This record gives sequence, C-alpha cells and structure tokens, in this order.
Amino acid sequence: MQLDATDRRILQALQKDGRISNADLAERINLSASACHRRVQRLEAEGVISGFVALLNARKLNRPTTVFVEITLSGQADELLDAFERAVKLVPDILECHLMAGSADYLLKIVAEDTEDFARIHRQHLARLPGVAQMHSSFALRTVRQTTAIPV
Repeated sequence: MQLDATDRRILQALQKDGRISNADLAERINLSASACHRRVQRLEAEGVISGFVALLNARKLNRPTTVFVEITLSGQADELLDAFERAVKLVPDILECHLMAGSADYLLKIVAEDTEDFARIHRQHLARLPGVAQMHSSFALRTVRQTTAIPV
C-alpha cells in the first residue's frame, strides 16, 4: 500500500494519541472531518492500523520485572515449532515471542512481579513448553527506551 504524507501524519498522530477524536485529528492534519474519517477507515481496512489499545503501566499493575528468555529447541521440525508456538500463546505472562535467527530459536519477553513470581512462571509454564533443550534468562535492570510507535 502506498502511503502519502497525509496518511503518515494521521498515523503519527494516532500513535501518539489513539483516543483523539476524528474532529481533532482532522484539524491537526488539516483535513475535513469526513475526508479524515475515510482515510482512517481505509488504513484500518487495509491492515495498516491493526487495532487500538490502552497501554498499561506494568509497575502500577505490580509487574515491574521484565525478563527476556532465550529458548533453544531440541529440533527444527515444523511439528515441534508449531507445538511450541501454540503453547507459548497460552501463557499470559509472555508479552512477546519472536522466532530468531542466531544462537537461540526464540526470544520471549515476560513480565513478572519479582524473581519469585518469575520462578513460578518458569516452573508452571516455561519448564513445560514442548521441545525446549535450553533456556537462558536475563533480567532487565532498567528500561532505557520503550515505545510502540513505528516510524512512518
């Protein structure tokens, strides 16, 4: 899909404030409200905008600990990869799971209350994931930069 400068301004504005009214968005990007609405609908219909969410503060929800877990599987068969990915999708503490190139097969981003809570997650979920040969966990000490905004 080809994005013009107006589409890009719409996307930038919505990434900063997904709750902005259509009237305010139209005014901000210098379009009529109806033209702005049509563009947003088109961006949604074409999948450029995949949804709108509330971004929650993990600290306020007592989940201040971020752990990155590198997983190496015992093999690369499609059945094993599929089984692992299906199981990961069922663990609510896992925020992200990425299939990787490099030394590990997968990289998980997990949130926990503290190290004891991570031990629970490890015992109840991670240790039971299918096909895991090796796991390496790294605790984030501080978040330096975090954004959901994609450059447009």
